[in-house]
Amino acid sequence: MKIVNKKKKLPKLGLLYLDYVLRFFDKSNFKGWPDKIETVTYHWGNDKARFINEVRRKEIDVLVGNIPATAYETFREIAAALPNVRFIPSIETQFSNKSKENVTLFAKKYNLSIPHTEIFYDKEEGYSYLKKCKYPQIIKRSYGPSNYGGYYVHKVDNFNEAKTLLDEKKYVPIYTQDAIPLKYSGDIRVMLIGHKPICAFWRFSGEGEWITNTSQGGSMSYENVPMNALELAVEASKAAKAEYWACDIAIDENTDKAYILECATAFAAFPYIRDWIGQYIMWDLSEGRFKMPHVPLYSWEELGKISPSLLRTMRHIHFAKYTPSADGAYWLEDKGEFDMEKTDESNPDDIPDPIAPQDEEKIPEVVKDTVVKESEIGSDEQEQYNLQNITLTELLTFQGMEEEVAVKIKELIDNNEINSLEDLKEYDFISKEQIAQWSKYFK
Repeated sequence: MKIVNKKKKLPKLGLLYLDYVLRFFDKSNFKGWPDKIETVTYHWGNDKARFINEVRRKEIDVLVGNIPATAYETFREIAAALPNVRFIPSIETQFSNKSKENVTLFAKKYNLSIPHTEIFYDKEEGYSYLKKCKYPQIIKRSYGPSNYGGYYVHKVDNFNEAKTLLDEKKYVPIYTQDAIPLKYSGDIRVMLIGHKPICAFWRFSGEGEWITNTSQGGSMSYENVPMNALELAVEASKAAKAEYWACDIAIDENTDKAYILECATAFAAFPYIRDWIGQYIMWDLSEGRFKMPHVPLYSWEELGKISPSLLRTMRHIHFAKYTPSADGAYWLEDKGEFDMEKTDESNPDDIPDPIAPQDEEKIPEVVKDTVVKESEIGSDEQEQYNLQNITLTELLTFQGMEEEVAVKIKELIDNNEINSLEDLKEYDFISKEQIAQWSKYFK
């Protein structure tokens, strides 16, 4: 009698979307997945119950997608109501997405190298510290939109500058770090899949600038990324139990020590990197039915030689594992020190203890607002702009804006190819919902 081994049924896969938020994944990133891939969209406001019911109705086993900062607490409740649904990345893994404060708490819990950081919910305590601390300090807005082009990150050289800045910006909490003297006046972005670095590059500050962001005139290089930056990024990825992850890392020019500046599951990535993540997730969910992607260490040095405009169009890049002849095996084998691997399962204890006031009466209004604003997403402190005069940095402050999209919009404006935001409806890199959301920023 012939025995037939049936393949184990694959889990029901769903993609998690949110109105007005750019989509990191689409179905094309999961090439070869044989079953229907569902989509579920969260509509903000009082949409929690409807969203939960839709996930249940569609019998989704795995939800894939990033959760923005303003929806993080809501999705903790959603995940608790869906105990049999696996979120990728997990709610615990996405803890660092919520705020700069959370990045610091995460790094301290797992003893990861970060610049000396102080966080104050009491204004006078913060000012007292700033009177005696060493300078320069880097002051950041912790809650709300991320570091769009460095727009909410400030360098101050003395207490008077710090006080003037905080009196104007009214950031709560006061989040301040010792400035790291940056090697080569740059920092390093490292992207990882399954704890393996798959892309890394230096970002250098522009002339007369200190912020290492390409939107402010900076430049980048894929060459000579130091091993200790990769090692620190791997350490952070493993601590977060992240299927995919990115770290911004500073190297001290005096000591060569690496420090984490930012880390999250939400980051800008070329489509071929999202394809690798999709392939990795398919491998993870299929018990080996699909192959794990093979991405040689430092392959980014060669891919980085290709024009970014071309890289944006490249999909499903495949590297085969090379098997040399016996006499050349030692010299030609992959010398990479990191293996792509399956992540450990997250649990609620992975989340660090909070330091923010837990008594609602003691929580500053500006912090409460970040939760309230999820029902009126986009209603922040943006002024109105003239389309023809808007800068790239200003575009990057828009809720849900990614650098790649902002650059495309700015190019169209500078080339006189659009005269209003409505003209963007003719292009496929932006949705009608995003156009409607961002239109209020213009006169």
